[in-house]
Amino acid sequence: MQQELNRLEDLILSSWRVPLTGRTLIDEEKLFEQLDFIRVSLPSVFQEASAIMQHKQEVMLEAEEYGQQIVEAAQAKRAQILAESDILRQAEREAEQLRRTTQQECEEMMQETIAEIDRRRQACMEELEQMRQTAIAQAQEIEDGADQYADTVLENIEQDLKDMLRIITNGRQQLRQENQSQGYSSKKK
Repeated sequence: MQQELNRLEDLILSSWRVPLTGRTLIDEEKLFEQLDFIRVSLPSVFQEASAIMQHKQEVMLEAEEYGQQIVEAAQAKRAQILAESDILRQAEREAEQLRRTTQQECEEMMQETIAEIDRRRQACMEELEQMRQTAIAQAQEIEDGADQYADTVLENIEQDLKDMLRIITNGRQQLRQENQSQGYSSKKK
């Protein structure tokens, strides 16, 4: 994604600059082509977020299986201890302690996994928002530059037309004056 944004920046920096305006004239086709590349790259960010969610589910399943194995081991140990009646109370205490320890370990693993997933999701969302803001700003800058350039060209054409109209008007006035002076001199004769 960063590479595509760098290419967009290179496109802008290598484009023709409009003198005295601080604006850049960009090939619209190349710009839209680069924006399409960026749009195509965005799904990969979403795929990464999906992979993180999948990883979370796998870790939670592993933690649950691990907890189940420990519980089963604890139950097996408890059954063995129960067979020996003289240490029955000791076996119950150990089984309960093992159950609590296992539950605490599983909860800690789940909390760490959820926190990591939230951090990665937040980072992905921030990166997406930053890319969106950058694309909007660049598009606005390009549009502003194009508008300024068009206005400058139209102003030059308007001035040229005014100059041509002034020349035509002066020429017509001169023709009228010459026609009037010729008409006046022919009347004198």
